[in-house]
Amino acid sequence: MSVVISGTGLFTPEEHITNEELVQSFNDYVAKYNEDNKDLIASGDCEALVPSSSEFIKKASGIEQRFVQDKEGILDINRMRPKLNERPNSQISILAEMAIKASQEAINQAGIDSSELDAVICGCANLQRAYPAIAIEIQQELGIMGYAYDMNVACSSATFAIQNAYNDIQSGVADKILVVNPEICSGHLNFKDRDAHFIFGDACTAIILQRNSKSEHAFRILGTKLQTKFSNNIRNNFGFLNAPEDSDPDSADKLFIQKGRSVFKEVVPMVQGHIEDHLSDLEVDITKVKRLWLHQANLNMNQLIAKRLLGRDPEENEMPIILNNYANTSSAGSIIAFHQNKDDFSKDQIGVISSFGAGYSVGSVIIQKT
Repeated sequence: MSVVISGTGLFTPEEHITNEELVQSFNDYVAKYNEDNKDLIASGDCEALVPSSSEFIKKASGIEQRFVQDKEGILDINRMRPKLNERPNSQISILAEMAIKASQEAINQAGIDSSELDAVICGCANLQRAYPAIAIEIQQELGIMGYAYDMNVACSSATFAIQNAYNDIQSGVADKILVVNPEICSGHLNFKDRDAHFIFGDACTAIILQRNSKSEHAFRILGTKLQTKFSNNIRNNFGFLNAPEDSDPDSADKLFIQKGRSVFKEVVPMVQGHIEDHLSDLEVDITKVKRLWLHQANLNMNQLIAKRLLGRDPEENEMPIILNNYANTSSAGSIIAFHQNKDDFSKDQIGVISSFGAGYSVGSVIIQKT
């Protein structure tokens, strides 16, 4: 009995922000901050902020734009965060809404009805509430029986969720499972931080896993592999204990923070070794791999990982990049790359989906076209 990915789906927000728009807003904020604090800066009690540039962003990351749920609030220098309306409990939550839109495309590709699904796993880096689970809300809206739950392994949430779904189907607990990855990464990004203000975007992906499928979009899962290693180099300290700890809700560590150079140095060899070991476990030679769908965080990082795996610079179609348009969409990134770059596979051709990020965490799914 084999388990396949029979369909994928993508929700993309209507609004987007170019690097030029983001830089203009950031630099206007910098000018205002430096003017408002000029006396403190002159006395040495405060450091002047440094402007950003589109050239800096593209060179550092490869990002050219990002899709967001709210553009106006982010670009408002007196706010610099998305402005989302709080919804009453009687209204569907925004993460569930995104997931349902992405799910419809995945369900259509799989050629099934939502009522045939046995479970929903919502894996993403940031959940908007503690409970009830977003996955259960999605389950309710789609009319799915069975079970549903949320999980978070940051940028690796999708691949970790895929392994959970794969294991449940293999063990007979379920026959068809929906995995969703709704990411409003703009909500945890510090748009006042020059080194990070450009990194993230918003999106949602959906994946259907099931037993054997006749879907023309189906890929057989040859194996999954997960790895974690604790690190503080990517962190977000926002949580329910902030209030009882009397911590400052506006402090920088309540949003995304990272030591980018350390992450690059430590994660690249970790991902390379992980994928090499996984291929070896399955006795698949790297020359048999048609495509790498890697986590979409940084172009330079992906190029180096692919070069080390292949022993040469990758061709464009061997390592598709979507971060230039979407930026880093956390757990959704590698699935967007897969979703948009899988239809040219022929029977038995092999590819690798791999995510990596905070934790540290690395996940890989090796698949073969049916």
